[in-house]
Amino acid sequence: MNREQHLTKITTRKKPWDVLIVGGGASGLGAAVDAASRGYRTLLLEKHDFAKGTSSRSTKLVHGGVRYLQNGDVSLVIEALKERGIMRKNAPHLVQDLSFVIPSYDWWNSPFYGIGLKIYDMMAGNLGLGPSTLLDRAETIDLIPNVKKKGLRGGVIYHDGQFDDARMAISLAQTAENHGASLLNYFSVIGMTKENGMINGVEAKDELSGKTYTIEAKVVINATGVFSDEVIQMDQANAKKRIVPSQGVHIVLDKSFLSGPHAIMVPHTSDGRVLFAVPWNDYVVVGTTDTQIETALVEPKAKEEEIQFILDNAGMYMTTPPTRADIKSVFAGLRPLAAPEDDGSATKEISRHHKVLVSTSGLVSILGGKWTTYRKMAEDIINTAQSVGGLPERGCITHNLPVHGYDYNSDWTNPLHVYGVDIDKIIKLDPEGNTSLSKEVHLTKNQVIWAVQEEMAMTVEDVLARRTRVLFLNASESLILAPIVAAIMGKEMGKDKSWIAAQIENYTTLTQNYLIQ
Repeated sequence: MNREQHLTKITTRKKPWDVLIVGGGASGLGAAVDAASRGYRTLLLEKHDFAKGTSSRSTKLVHGGVRYLQNGDVSLVIEALKERGIMRKNAPHLVQDLSFVIPSYDWWNSPFYGIGLKIYDMMAGNLGLGPSTLLDRAETIDLIPNVKKKGLRGGVIYHDGQFDDARMAISLAQTAENHGASLLNYFSVIGMTKENGMINGVEAKDELSGKTYTIEAKVVINATGVFSDEVIQMDQANAKKRIVPSQGVHIVLDKSFLSGPHAIMVPHTSDGRVLFAVPWNDYVVVGTTDTQIETALVEPKAKEEEIQFILDNAGMYMTTPPTRADIKSVFAGLRPLAAPEDDGSATKEISRHHKVLVSTSGLVSILGGKWTTYRKMAEDIINTAQSVGGLPERGCITHNLPVHGYDYNSDWTNPLHVYGVDIDKIIKLDPEGNTSLSKEVHLTKNQVIWAVQEEMAMTVEDVLARRTRVLFLNASESLILAPIVAAIMGKEMGKDKSWIAAQIENYTTLTQNYLIQ
């Protein structure tokens, strides 16, 4: 992906785009893939970087949602389990099977959850990843050696999926481009244009150059997640709020806290949620919380009580309870929950179903949803946009559409596996650029060059937070790497020393949100 080439397409295009998508997260990128693969002339604009917000800050799970089954939301579970199977099939280099163990300390817990998970398996049908099984005490300890042993009676093992959210987002952007879509990061929509009361395009600003553009489109899609209300109000200033932001926080620990390839699922925390401890890139991600937030921020910050909540609840199930000193990184994300009719609902009770809305002036908005169902959300968005924009009727083909990099024989022991079939191209960039720049995380010079040349990385943050996951895995180590990355990028992009210095300063400021003070 080359930003300048995509920008040229905007400035030289004489006809309206078929589909213009605002927002470069899971739903926006999924919609771009769907629209472009149907043959529509598609443009996606993202104010910051692809997956800058919620879509890079998940628990890294592709799952049906055991908790939703507990809440009786059967239709969402069935849909998500189907989509989990499709994601696994279409992106085997990015999605893998992960086994979860639920430790049991009460005699009735294992049979209770065992029955529920058998229903979960049944709903997955032939897209299931493996059967759930009851475990005795010895088997539970064997699978998760670091589990708290006092009072342990047994457990249940079940299977769900795991993925790298930001890498999936970048791969979807590449997939959309492969099918003819144009995409731009750091390109904000600042207003809507209308003719006879109907939206016919947007006013947009290139955040890197400061230039503004008027871009015509047959249909405009609002896929901005927690910021959806802002775009809706560009269209209709007095529109009521449609989004209830909910903050989810995760902490990252050394892999020794899990000591094995299996995840732990705590079925009932002190606030009635579930808690996961998940092995990821030689670290452990633990979360999450569910805190209603009044104002959506681009860089949400974990609250002290959220961090303590995770430490307290995780510690109840681990031989060595984690402390603040053990935290390598902490990150917060905001869920874009579609507002319920009952304003008094707690965020953990609000459905994760998505909604597609069309305003009287033709703005198509996608609200709610979750990463696992991104493809189905995109299908619903484009089906609606097809009608609103008067586009030729074409069916969705993404059920069987390989995601960029598709590699059925992907070696997950290779830290570069997320690049799929592009691995060899990365290795060949510079024969001396394949040694990791760090002992704590895997990051090579060639990965940085690739991010700039092929993945539209424009800043040090883009590389360390989303093209690679260094910031999310080990924030303090990322600070050490930032000057090295800035220098490599500066040389590759033809930037001067002042750009490099500014990048290091900006990144250092950003990282404070991910460090435990």
